[in-house]
Amino acid sequence: MAKTSDNPADPFKKALAEATKVLADDTELNVTYTVDPSGTSGDTMRLPQVTRRMARDEVLLARGTADALAMRRKFHDNATHARFAPEGDMARAIYEAMETARCEAMGARVMPGTASNIDHKIAEEAIKKGYPGITQQTDAPLPEAAGYFVRQAATGRDLPMGADRVLDLWRDFIEGQAGDTFEDLQDKLSDQTEFARFTRKVIEDLGYGDQLGEDPDYDDDEDDQSEDQEEQEQDEEEGQEQAEDDDSEEGASPEQEQEQQQDDSEAQVSMDELADEEMGDEAEMPEADAPLDPPPPPPASEADPNYHVYLAEHDEEIMAEDLAEPAELERLRAYLDQQLEPLKGAVGRLANKLQRRLQAQQNRSWEFDREEGILDAGRLARVVANPTTPLSFKVEKDTEFRDTVVTLLLDNSGSMRGRPISIAAICADVLARTLERCDVKVEVLGFTTRAWKGGQAREKWLADGRPQSPGRLNDLRHIIYKSADAPMRRTRANLGLMMKEGLLKENIDGEALEWAHRRLMGRHEARKILMVISDGAPVDDSTLSVNPANYLEKHLRDVIAMVERKKIVELLAIGIGHDVTRYYDRAVTITDVEQLAGAMTEQLAALFDADPRARARVMGIRKAS
Repeated sequence: MAKTSDNPADPFKKALAEATKVLADDTELNVTYTVDPSGTSGDTMRLPQVTRRMARDEVLLARGTADALAMRRKFHDNATHARFAPEGDMARAIYEAMETARCEAMGARVMPGTASNIDHKIAEEAIKKGYPGITQQTDAPLPEAAGYFVRQAATGRDLPMGADRVLDLWRDFIEGQAGDTFEDLQDKLSDQTEFARFTRKVIEDLGYGDQLGEDPDYDDDEDDQSEDQEEQEQDEEEGQEQAEDDDSEEGASPEQEQEQQQDDSEAQVSMDELADEEMGDEAEMPEADAPLDPPPPPPASEADPNYHVYLAEHDEEIMAEDLAEPAELERLRAYLDQQLEPLKGAVGRLANKLQRRLQAQQNRSWEFDREEGILDAGRLARVVANPTTPLSFKVEKDTEFRDTVVTLLLDNSGSMRGRPISIAAICADVLARTLERCDVKVEVLGFTTRAWKGGQAREKWLADGRPQSPGRLNDLRHIIYKSADAPMRRTRANLGLMMKEGLLKENIDGEALEWAHRRLMGRHEARKILMVISDGAPVDDSTLSVNPANYLEKHLRDVIAMVERKKIVELLAIGIGHDVTRYYDRAVTITDVEQLAGAMTEQLAALFDADPRARARVMGIRKAS
């Protein structure tokens, strides 16, 4: 006899899953409910968790999210979307938002009930991002406004609270720049290809045409012209062959054949003379018309143009799952968990503390010492002690919590072997899951080299006769343990790779930091944080033995200076057993690896602290005693 569930939410979740499959027109779709961010990966759709209480808000959010994702799956084609996708960050964000709005508007056309459900999802997201209280255009993302504009124009529905604030701040700009283009919106909705062309035109109208990249329609025109030209040449060849066949069928006298051969010989001589004349003309071509030399290759480092890499073709940027079989990753992860079982409780408590601080900021805060509001009971003692003291009031206010992404860059050098790398791995795991619960995207990266004391780059340098000042002489290995958009539950086993024997080799910190910074620069989040965990200065014996002794250290300093000068990414570092405060302005040095969990948590919590004085106090240059 099958066991029945006692969870009152299960019947609703089952019904919603079946309805979602029908809406998406995909009976093979697997619908799950999770605390991880909602979305679709392959044949699996993740919806927000519905608890036993079945609170109204969480039920409406689950229904709205399910309808929105089902409409995208039904009306969206990934190949068409990728073909017309712009290259620049802002242009791509507008493109994505407008396509999402198109799919949801198409759903409202054929299934009107989905529109009100999706309204609840939009309202929930707007509240979470703090849109209802914004008053300035700089606080309202233009891509979101463009998507809301499409939704309202296509469906005629009023936008939910918060979303309407974003659109109101940008409406005049959008209508002024692209109002004429939007007149054709209704005719484009049902055809994704036409809508993609329409979206690119809107992006150009809004002033981001330089981010569109190459026009895919232009490539199609060239292909069509090439095909037409090939067909024309083929027709001419067939006509010529037919004429020769006709001549041969009619027959010719010996005298005529001799005359024909003579004419052919004279024609061949004339063609050869013409070719010689043309070659002579090319040889006499003035220098101004000669083809230009190819442009020089870009420098190896944006931070220091004088930094050289002898051979970069063997460098590697690789996903962690490509360096070991799934079974080995699971075994290594189990070993990691076993090694750190005594530490997980302490790390978990620190992570919960961080989560409470983040969630408190996401919801609301208090303003004290106000002349009106709610009586501040904490300050009543002053009134009792001195009745002439005026009463103190406090006012509750919503706080802005900007869309954020955090990158954890872990040193995977041989000197980290043992307990340091184990604790770094488990801390990255726990912090990533903690931040994800607060809707903060997290990326976990590692850096090392492919070989000890130089790899194929050094062998090439030796074969070339050991030229002077060759630059970096080892092959990089940059590892992606978890990308920012991947849920932690899917990449959890990857962190076990750090336990793999032979993985940890040498560390070239400057190039790793520049790589992580480039990845963050390509993200759309408003706030970007990069935390580096290392145990000392960059070291690569093959490079330092034939270059100045400070070659790698100087490059690291130059990269740090570039990151801090651009002020787009917030950079902080934790040194294990070595003083990294001589490189990073925001840094902590710990003498005991057991302090790593607390240091990582405190550093991140300080960055998110709403009180700038507290942030400055914790984020100042500190050393553990």
